[in-house]
Amino acid sequence: MGGSSNTTTSGGGGGGKDRDKGKGASVSFAEGEKVLAYHGPLLYEAKVQKTENREDEWRYFVHYLGWNKNWDEWVASDRLLKLTEENVRKQLELKNQSGDKTVRTGGRSAQHNPKASNDAKVDKEDTKGLVKGKKRKNQLGVEVAIIPKHEKERRSSESLLMSQFPVTLKKQLVDDWEFVTQLGKLVKLPRSPTVDEILTKYLEHRVKKDNKISDSCAEVTKGLRCYFDKALPAMLLYKKEQKQYKEEIKGDISPSAVYGAEHLLRLFVKLPELLSSVNMEEDALNKLQQKLLDILKFLQKNQVHFFLSAYDGDSKGADGAKGK
Repeated sequence: MGGSSNTTTSGGGGGGKDRDKGKGASVSFAEGEKVLAYHGPLLYEAKVQKTENREDEWRYFVHYLGWNKNWDEWVASDRLLKLTEENVRKQLELKNQSGDKTVRTGGRSAQHNPKASNDAKVDKEDTKGLVKGKKRKNQLGVEVAIIPKHEKERRSSESLLMSQFPVTLKKQLVDDWEFVTQLGKLVKLPRSPTVDEILTKYLEHRVKKDNKISDSCAEVTKGLRCYFDKALPAMLLYKKEQKQYKEEIKGDISPSAVYGAEHLLRLFVKLPELLSSVNMEEDALNKLQQKLLDILKFLQKNQVHFFLSAYDGDSKGADGAKGK
């Protein structure tokens, strides 16, 4: 899930944005009611746990079904839709448009596939070079070992990385989605700093803090760069960005030498999913997630320097109609 969205719903049995405002306004959703909630560009099945009237406007505390409770949040009525057949169809349309195969479909049994076909290709390539044996190292430089499938699935749903995802970076993800999909803007390329430069700055940051670069830290940044280069065209681009990618990435040019923090942040949302496909002992997985979380906090600390406050590239000519 990419962060909170200010998406305004319209039609399709939406919740009652106007009815929720003003003195004496009636509540549109009841406590315990199952709903569909916008989170970034997509709709997720959720349950209203609390309602509260703040300054003559009703707010709803929702839990996203199947997600860690750390994603629970207060939302306005324009983020919610009634759980109807029409809105379930809308949920499916949004899921298909985004290419995301992991959204749980409301009102029916979820055909929940942890990875889209493109994701699986990335995982396969990233784990292809692992050394044979009971224990081995993956491309993020951490020893891995065979574990039961059910344990792997359990841990992926309890990701340390996602449970501690900084709130300001969640907002950054939402802004990123709105710039590209709603306003028809693209990140102007090449970015400065690039992903390569950001990871180099992170290593320099660790040297100042620790007076040395640990081998594991260097391996993690190297592996993260490799993941980014392979994952970007497969799962990190919106449809509007595909043409730009083909124009910018030619020959031996790596995406990490062209793209910046905006697209690197998208990778962090996908990482728990990618890592769940790699057989890894729980202790090693936790250590790896701690290192990745440290990089995420480094992005947050330098958010004003690493991220664009506005996108000024126009995607109108990239793939047709704006806002599609």
